[in-house]
Order: sequence, then C-alpha cells, then structure tokens
Amino acid sequence: MELVMSAIYFEDVKLGDMLRFGPLTVDRDEVIAFASQYDFQPFHLSDEAAAATHFGRVAASGWHTLALYMKMFLTEVQKSGWQEASLGGIGIDELRWLRPVYPGDTLHGTAEVIEKSASKSRPEMGIVKSRILMFNQGDEAVLSMIPITMTRTRVGMA
Repeated sequence: MELVMSAIYFEDVKLGDMLRFGPLTVDRDEVIAFASQYDFQPFHLSDEAAAATHFGRVAASGWHTLALYMKMFLTEVQKSGWQEASLGGIGIDELRWLRPVYPGDTLHGTAEVIEKSASKSRPEMGIVKSRILMFNQGDEAVLSMIPITMTRTRVGMA
C-alpha cells in the first residue's frame, strides 16, 4: 500500500505500508564540504587519495549518505502525511553501508513498515520500525537500516 494521505497517526500505520523517496543527485562539492567538516578521511576529500583505496575516486561519507537519506525522506513525509504525527526517532537497530556512493550518483529509496507496537507507558504514542533501502541509479542497494520512531496516536492529537 502506498501512503498518500494527510495526518497518518499510529493507528493508521499498517505493516507493509511503503513510502518511496527521492530521487536526489549527489553533488561533488557537497561531498567534499561535508567530509571537510565531519568525516575528513582522505578518500572523501581527494581523488588522488581515493585512487589508492578500494573506492578508486572520491566517495561520499557514509554519514553524508545518511544525511541525504534524511533530506529525501523528510521531503516525502512532509507531502505524505507522516510528518504531522512524527515524534522523532529513538534509535536505529541496524545500519549498513552496502556500497560506495559517488558524486554524480542519483539516489532513491523505500521505507517499509515492518513492526509497530503501542507504548505501554505513553498512550499518546506508538513505536514504529521501518526497513529503509536506498539505491543508486543502477538500482544497486547502497544503504539499509531499521530506524525506530515514535508516532503520535489519535489520543495524543488533543
């Protein structure tokens, strides 16, 4: 089921619900700027340094890739109705960088609800786990993760 409605609360979320996000093309200057400030390993900053590694050329930091996911995902959830009931994240059960992301790659992905549970102590929220998969332009998986988020219940909307 594709979610394209307004105000999606915990009670509305179903296992298997899917949200698609992207595309976004990775910009070389942004890759280097991000790495310069947050992950200044040589293979994120210089083609020459990256050539001496398995990357072969400048590759985006995994943390930058995760930030690009957030940008694409939030852009979509603000259109789909998921944002209104979001209460933020509480963690990530799994995070894997599956292959390098390079400047010029065009990324897109999916978020699929895989688990949900009502809070026993906070009736105004429920917990939702999703499986995130992000792909490059060749539909090769570049990132997978399972974030855990809090979602407002209809009780909590008052």
